Amino acid sequence: MHLFGLTGGIASGKSTIAARFREVGLPVIDADRLAREVVAKNSEGLAEVARALGPSVIAPDGELDRKAVAALVFTDAAARAKLNAIVHPRIAHETAKQATALAQKGEPLACYEAALLVENGMADAFRPLVVVWVSPEVQLARAMARDGSTEAEARGRLAAQTSLEAKLRAADVEIDNSGTLEDARNRADIALRDVCARLGVDPARYGISA
Repeated sequence: MHLFGLTGGIASGKSTIAARFREVGLPVIDADRLAREVVAKNSEGLAEVARALGPSVIAPDGELDRKAVAALVFTDAAARAKLNAIVHPRIAHETAKQATALAQKGEPLACYEAALLVENGMADAFRPLVVVWVSPEVQLARAMARDGSTEAEARGRLAAQTSLEAKLRAADVEIDNSGTLEDARNRADIALRDVCARLGVDPARYGISA
């Protein structure tokens, strides 16, 4: 089974593209969902995060306080490195389990959706790499609207990620997601057809003509 990558900056709309992939029957492994699961309440992952970053990252209900963590790691590179060292190996383990299960089911192709593939030096492990992008101005506006953040907060989060230029240099397939939802769906189909062609998979499996 081929596992290709899907990535993009904050508020670029990669989740919209992933949703379209799922809609046409392509399995998607969501790294963000796995990241939540490996630090779920009462998990060893959560306990290790608390030991590394301090008890203030645990909310009164025992769950990870994601806003507190975000405020910390997007302004403190050392804290971000500690968090990544805890979370990323656990995500990799769960990804491998899901990929094995899909292969055993006979799936020829699956997508690995992750925000930090390029930042973590993992692009080559998930070729071809699909990069979703929008202009910096659109990205900033969408990030502020999505998270209810100030411009300074949004800019800080964007600055913590690899630049758009670096992501696009790593890309095999690009999706400009600056348009409407319908545009995004159409471009997702085109990108998936390109991926299928590169990997020798029949796109008709996903309702897409060659």
